[in-house]
Parts: sequence; C-alpha cells; structure tokens
Amino acid sequence: MDKDIIFTMPKDVTHGRGYVYSLQYHIVWTTKYRKSIFIGAIETDIKNYLIETLKSLDMNIIAMEIMPDHIHLLVDCKPQLRLSDAIKILKGNTARWLFLNHPEIKKQLWGGHLWNPSYFVATVSDRSLKQVTDYINSQKTK
Repeated sequence: MDKDIIFTMPKDVTHGRGYVYSLQYHIVWTTKYRKSIFIGAIETDIKNYLIETLKSLDMNIIAMEIMPDHIHLLVDCKPQLRLSDAIKILKGNTARWLFLNHPEIKKQLWGGHLWNPSYFVATVSDRSLKQVTDYINSQKTK
C-alpha cells in the first residue's frame, strides 16, 4: 500500500448497523412556468409542510429556503433512501396539499401542475457544506 495515500473521514459521520455514512444533497426544484407562487402565508405553509414531510422521510434539514418560484433544500439522509423517490414524494405531496389548502394557486397555473417535472440535485462534501449552506441562506438577500 502506498504510504502517501491518506484516508480521511468527514468530521460528521453517522454510524448505522454495519456502515458509516455522511450523505448531504443540495436539491432545487421550480414551479411550473417559474410562476411566483410562494409569497406570504403560502410560503410559511409550504415551509412547515415540507419540514413535516422531510421528517417523515427521515431526512434531516441542514438549510432550506423557499423562494417565490423555487425551493432550495440542503438535506442529510440515510444511504437506504432512494433520493429520486423522496423527491417525487416531496413534490407530489406538497402539490396535493397546496392545491387542497390554497385552491387559489390552481387558478394561477394552467394544466393543473404545480411543479416543473425536473429538478437539480448535487452531492455536497464536508469541504463545501458551509459554502452551500451560506448560498442557500443568502437567497432572500440577492
């Protein structure tokens, strides 16, 4: 084995049964047609609903920002979680919940869809975690 190779563990790791992990993801998704929907009470409501949904998926929130036309999440999750399924649940459940609790939103959108079908996701290393957290937290000031 090469003596120059050094293996380092991230500072914050989680120990599972037979495994150790540190998985953080930056996730962003937008409203259909980039419509500004999340303003005032709707912003607060979706934030609270997302917190509960993320808890139910066993995803820990590191940072979250609700912008008028998109959502930024920085989450930590277990390796057993299939991220694409979790995002599908987040988008589907929030759309259903918002349409039921804020029917006026449906009038702003045509086609009956709240979300753009695509999303962005990137892994976040322990070295870039602070940068991504600061980026998300500064969204409202830009």
